[in-house]
Amino acid sequence: MTQQAIVLKLFEFVILLFALSFHEASHAWMASRLGDPTARMLGRVTLNPIKHIDPLGTVIIPLAMLFLPGFGRFLIGWAKPTPVTPRNFTNIKRDEMLTTLAGPVSNLILALASLIGLLILETTSAEGKLSVIAAVFTANHVQLPMEGALPAMFPVALLFYIGVWLNLILAVFNMLPLPPLDGSHILRNLQYYDRLGMFSLILMVLVGGWVVNLFVSPALNAVNRMLLPSM
Repeated sequence: MTQQAIVLKLFEFVILLFALSFHEASHAWMASRLGDPTARMLGRVTLNPIKHIDPLGTVIIPLAMLFLPGFGRFLIGWAKPTPVTPRNFTNIKRDEMLTTLAGPVSNLILALASLIGLLILETTSAEGKLSVIAAVFTANHVQLPMEGALPAMFPVALLFYIGVWLNLILAVFNMLPLPPLDGSHILRNLQYYDRLGMFSLILMVLVGGWVVNLFVSPALNAVNRMLLPSM
């Protein structure tokens, strides 16, 4: 594995930690706004990843996907579930739904913010445009169409680009109807979802990437066309 590949994977892991922390903090913030202080009292309304880390979902599985062969560009992860006490809500069904949706929506917001950052870089200077091109090619493991040193803004553009595709993946992945993902909370009234147990984890790893890719690939292709019209 080349040094560039290792750096790229570390970038992806750092962005994943931030995205998962933002996701869980959004659950906690929304629950607090709707009258349930449980997560806020436990210090979960924070971007500090230490408060949200799940050893398996935040560390072991993501690092295995990054550094073991066979996973390609697919990367998933999850954090420690945000505790919610539904009886504290005024309207339990509505408020629980809003609290659940706050997580995936937060990832879509991060993806949009990252895309806006890329467009600003691309349109404000020639160096910024070269940085965006280099980031898109590097993140997609394509040979760079340029020689010499990378532009100074390349690391920023790379972080933004990873922020787009990784947050799109997390938004879609978390809507899968598998516990403990957000999609299962939306379908909580179907009791068998809570009984899937370890089978749910197996499904996430084996078929989760294929399902998520059905939704994320068209969106990411549209982003690539926006940033690189000649592709």
